[in-house]
Amino acid sequence: MAVEFKLPDLGENVKSADIVDVLVNVGDVIAADQPVLEAETDKAVMEIPSTVAGKVTAVNVKKGETINVGHVVLTVDDSAAGGDGKAEEKPAKKEEAPAKKEDPVSGSREAAPSSTPEEKPAPPAPSTPSKPAAPRGAPVPAAPSVRQFAREIGIDVSLVEGSGPGGRISVDDVKHFARTQGTPGSKTAASGSAAKPAVQREPMSKVRKVTAAHMARCWNEVPHVTIFDKADVTDLEALRQKFKRKAEAAGGKLTITAMFMKITAAALKQFPTLNASLDMETAEIEYHNVYHLGCAADTPRGLVVPVLRDVDQKNIIELAVELTEISKKARDGKLLPDDMSGGTFTITNLGSIGTGFFTPIVNTPQVAIFGMGRAVNEPVWDGKQFVPRLMAPLSLSFDHRLVDGADGARCLRWIIDAVENPLLMAM
Repeated sequence: MAVEFKLPDLGENVKSADIVDVLVNVGDVIAADQPVLEAETDKAVMEIPSTVAGKVTAVNVKKGETINVGHVVLTVDDSAAGGDGKAEEKPAKKEEAPAKKEDPVSGSREAAPSSTPEEKPAPPAPSTPSKPAAPRGAPVPAAPSVRQFAREIGIDVSLVEGSGPGGRISVDDVKHFARTQGTPGSKTAASGSAAKPAVQREPMSKVRKVTAAHMARCWNEVPHVTIFDKADVTDLEALRQKFKRKAEAAGGKLTITAMFMKITAAALKQFPTLNASLDMETAEIEYHNVYHLGCAADTPRGLVVPVLRDVDQKNIIELAVELTEISKKARDGKLLPDDMSGGTFTITNLGSIGTGFFTPIVNTPQVAIFGMGRAVNEPVWDGKQFVPRLMAPLSLSFDHRLVDGADGARCLRWIIDAVENPLLMAM
């Protein structure tokens, strides 16, 4: 019986998506919940799993196409979802299994190619170890960000041997394939044999288009003021070192960002004007009684701002775990629209890149954004002598239509006082 699989609801106000990749072909046997599509919305790139099982009889979308929610993506014969369909799929996967079982144990990527000739005793075997074939119809186990990276360097990700659990392919696996097998002649798309044109044009991704339009609107509509100061984070860093193992045991990574999020939420309670929005049409100020803090994240597809909700109600270990999890989702391109909506204030940290002071752009309709740069040891006068202290450059940008300079300065000083006296976080 023919069953249609349609593009499902992708989140609030998301009505269409661009097809980044189609992961199945006509004739493939698929299972329910198997990813069949990579789609990009205004917010993120995500894998779309099938809700039906069986043999694919028609693929009604193609790469690069824009489709609306409810569009028929696949037609599937569900009579093939029984013993026949699955029996054909499993042997194909088991051809890969011997190579992958040895690989995770040894931790060596060379282990997989060495086992390939045993699976293919035919005469052409000497030329094929460098190209292990993926099973026809089986989904390639790689995150959207890994697929994107492979496309950018001209590698067919289906040829890459994964070293992760269940054969999961990582960026390192793609790089290894490019170095050891793609370069000698198989990496035709990325071989540097042809001279690059002086100008190369490519379409903007949906995420980049939305980011560009939003940033232009923020800059044009909001009269920005940015103030700068430094905080002595020596004691805060000592606390981070002391408790980072506890965060790791809970499944997270204790970062300065997580600690600053907790401090900032407390500051916003003292300065509610910075946790607000402006409605110029009604000439009203919306004061938010929740503290949903966005954290700007750099991803392979551009800037995204996932939101951690109710930051004021969570301890620092809980925030560290949640920040670790949502940062991974952002890097893997698996954020959902709900993960990036409802923020009342934003924090951005460029310290890991090495920058100092900078001028972050207010993420309207919010009215303020807090930026952190790289902390460095500096000589600080303690009244008697210069002593080395770890100093962090901080930036606070705000919408001057609502936030006065004095309020912004007081809020930043409150944050600095809390950072330099970490016990205030427990009070």
